[in-house]
Amino acid sequence: MFKKFAIAATLALAASSSFAAAPTGYYAGLDVGSTKIDNLDDSKTGVGGFLGYGFNRFVAVELGYRQLGSWDFGPVEVTAKQTHVSVVGSYPLTPQFDIYGRLGYNSLRAEASYGGARYGDDTNGALYGVGLNYNFTPTISGRVEAQKPSSDSTNYGVGIVFKF
Repeated sequence: MFKKFAIAATLALAASSSFAAAPTGYYAGLDVGSTKIDNLDDSKTGVGGFLGYGFNRFVAVELGYRQLGSWDFGPVEVTAKQTHVSVVGSYPLTPQFDIYGRLGYNSLRAEASYGGARYGDDTNGALYGVGLNYNFTPTISGRVEAQKPSSDSTNYGVGIVFKF
C-alpha cells in the first residue's frame, strides 16, 4: 500500500512541477519599418532585431539594433543605425492584445560617404515609443510600434516576437 502511495505521490509531484514551470521570460524578435526624418521628403525602410527579458506580464527590458535606412544627396550617401536599451511597460487589453510603451536610452550613428571617404556622427539620448502587441500563440506574437529615437526622426514598424 505504501509503495502505491509513494509512486502516486512521486508522479503527481513530477506532473505538477512540469505543468507549473513558468516560462523564462526571454524573447527575441525581428522588425521592419519606415524611418522618417523631419527635414527630408522621403522615408526609408529599415530592419532590425531585438532581445528582451520579461520580468512579468507588465514589465520587460529590451536591447535592440536597427538599420534605419540610407539617403542619397547627390554624390553623398548617408546611412543611419540605431542601438537602444529600454524598459517596456505593457498592459493587457484582452488575453491576446497588449498596449505597451517604452522609455530608454538610444544611440544613433549616422555615416556619410563621399568620394571614398567616410564620416561619422553619434547622437545619444532618450528613446520613447508606443505600440500594440497581438499574441498569436503563447510563444509567438506580432507588434506594431511608433518610436521617437530623436527629436527630428520617427520610426514606424511591424515585428514578430518569439518567446522562449
